[in-house]
Amino acid sequence: MSFKILSIDDSKAVRMIIQRSFRPYDCIICEASNGEEGLAVAAKEKPDLILLDITMPIMDGVTMLAALRNNPELKEIPVIMLTAEHGRENVANIVSLGVRDYLVKPFKDEQIVEKAKGVIELQAKPAAVAA
Repeated sequence: MSFKILSIDDSKAVRMIIQRSFRPYDCIICEASNGEEGLAVAAKEKPDLILLDITMPIMDGVTMLAALRNNPELKEIPVIMLTAEHGRENVANIVSLGVRDYLVKPFKDEQIVEKAKGVIELQAKPAAVAA
Protein backbone atom coordinates (compact mmCIF):
# COMPACT_ATOMS: atom_id res chain seq x y z
CA MET A 1 0.00 0.00 0.00
CA SER A 2 1.31 3.39 -0.98
CA PHE A 3 1.12 6.09 1.70
CA LYS A 4 0.58 9.77 1.00
CA ILE A 5 2.80 12.20 2.93
CA LEU A 6 2.25 15.95 2.84
CA SER A 7 5.38 18.05 3.38
CA ILE A 8 4.64 21.66 4.37
CA ASP A 9 7.66 23.93 4.67
CA ASP A 10 8.53 27.34 3.26
CA SER A 11 12.06 26.07 2.56
CA LYS A 12 12.39 24.40 -0.84
CA ALA A 13 15.63 22.80 0.44
CA VAL A 14 13.78 21.09 3.32
CA ARG A 15 11.05 19.87 0.95
CA MET A 16 13.76 18.47 -1.34
CA ILE A 17 15.42 16.68 1.61
CA ILE A 18 12.06 15.12 2.50
CA GLN A 19 11.52 14.03 -1.13
CA ARG A 20 14.97 12.43 -1.17
CA SER A 21 14.51 10.80 2.25
CA PHE A 22 11.37 8.96 1.19
CA ARG A 23 12.45 8.05 -2.35
CA PRO A 24 13.31 4.42 -1.39
CA TYR A 25 9.82 3.91 0.07
CA ASP A 26 6.45 3.18 -1.47
CA CYS A 27 4.88 6.56 -0.81
CA ILE A 28 3.72 9.69 -2.59
CA ILE A 29 5.03 13.05 -1.38
CA CYS A 30 2.79 16.10 -1.81
CA GLU A 31 4.12 19.57 -1.04
CA ALA A 32 3.02 22.99 0.13
CA SER A 33 5.05 26.08 1.02
CA ASN A 34 2.83 27.54 3.78
CA GLY A 35 -0.04 26.57 6.04
CA GLU A 36 -2.78 28.05 3.89
CA GLU A 37 -1.58 26.10 0.86
CA GLY A 38 -1.05 23.07 3.12
CA LEU A 39 -4.69 23.10 4.26
CA ALA A 40 -5.88 23.16 0.65
CA VAL A 41 -3.58 20.27 -0.32
CA ALA A 42 -4.58 18.30 2.79
CA ALA A 43 -8.29 18.71 1.97
CA LYS A 44 -7.72 17.58 -1.62
CA GLU A 45 -5.21 14.76 -1.07
CA LYS A 46 -6.23 13.43 2.40
CA PRO A 47 -2.64 12.44 3.32
CA ASP A 48 -1.76 9.64 5.73
CA LEU A 49 0.84 11.85 7.43
CA ILE A 50 1.70 15.56 7.50
CA LEU A 51 5.24 16.86 8.07
CA LEU A 52 4.61 20.43 9.19
CA ASP A 53 7.07 23.28 9.69
CA ILE A 54 6.22 25.72 12.46
CA THR A 55 7.67 29.00 11.17
CA MET A 56 6.27 29.95 7.74
CA PRO A 57 4.85 33.04 6.06
CA ILE A 58 1.11 33.52 5.30
CA MET A 59 0.00 30.85 7.82
CA ASP A 60 2.35 29.29 10.35
CA GLY A 61 2.31 25.64 11.37
CA VAL A 62 0.63 26.24 14.73
CA THR A 63 -2.28 28.09 13.08
CA MET A 64 -2.54 25.41 10.40
CA LEU A 65 -2.54 22.64 12.99
CA ALA A 66 -5.39 24.35 14.85
CA ALA A 67 -7.35 24.60 11.57
CA LEU A 68 -6.66 20.91 10.85
CA ARG A 69 -7.88 19.86 14.29
CA ASN A 70 -11.08 21.91 13.81
CA ASN A 71 -11.88 20.26 10.48
CA PRO A 72 -13.87 17.02 10.92
CA GLU A 73 -12.46 15.55 7.69
CA LEU A 74 -8.82 16.32 8.52
CA LYS A 75 -8.55 16.27 12.32
CA GLU A 76 -7.40 12.63 12.56
CA ILE A 77 -4.41 13.02 10.21
CA PRO A 78 -1.21 12.47 12.22
CA VAL A 79 1.21 15.40 12.22
CA ILE A 80 4.96 15.50 12.84
CA MET A 81 6.11 19.06 13.49
CA LEU A 82 9.45 20.35 12.22
CA THR A 83 11.04 23.14 14.22
CA ALA A 84 14.31 25.04 14.34
CA GLU A 85 13.74 25.76 18.04
CA HIS A 86 14.53 23.02 20.51
CA GLY A 87 13.99 24.71 23.87
CA ARG A 88 12.01 22.82 26.51
CA GLU A 89 9.15 25.33 26.42
CA ASN A 90 8.87 25.13 22.62
CA VAL A 91 8.83 21.32 22.67
CA ALA A 92 6.16 21.33 25.41
CA ASN A 93 4.05 23.72 23.33
CA ILE A 94 4.34 21.48 20.24
CA VAL A 95 3.34 18.39 22.21
CA SER A 96 0.35 20.19 23.73
CA LEU A 97 -0.95 20.89 20.22
CA GLY A 98 -1.68 17.22 19.71
CA VAL A 99 1.10 16.34 17.31
CA ARG A 100 2.25 12.74 16.99
CA ASP A 101 5.95 13.65 17.15
CA TYR A 102 8.40 16.44 16.38
CA LEU A 103 11.84 16.82 14.86
CA VAL A 104 14.34 19.61 15.39
CA LYS A 105 16.03 21.08 12.31
CA PRO A 106 18.51 20.44 10.89
CA PHE A 107 17.78 16.74 10.67
CA LYS A 108 19.23 13.79 8.77
CA ASP A 109 17.29 11.82 6.16
CA GLU A 110 17.12 8.73 8.35
CA GLN A 111 15.73 10.75 11.30
CA ILE A 112 12.66 11.94 9.39
CA VAL A 113 12.09 8.44 8.00
CA GLU A 114 12.32 6.90 11.49
CA LYS A 115 9.81 9.42 12.85
CA ALA A 116 7.45 8.63 9.96
CA LYS A 117 7.84 4.88 10.56
CA GLY A 118 6.54 5.48 14.07
CA VAL A 119 3.27 6.66 12.54
CA ILE A 120 2.83 4.76 9.25
CA GLU A 121 4.12 1.40 8.07
CA LEU A 122 6.51 2.47 5.33
CA GLN A 123 7.51 -0.27 2.91
CA ALA A 124 10.60 -0.20 0.75
CA LYS A 125 9.96 -0.04 -2.98
CA PRO A 126 10.81 -3.19 -4.92
CA ALA A 127 14.51 -3.13 -5.94
CA ALA A 128 13.76 -2.67 -9.64
CA VAL A 129 11.66 0.44 -8.96
CA ALA A 130 13.97 2.08 -6.38
CA ALA A 131 16.80 2.65 -8.89
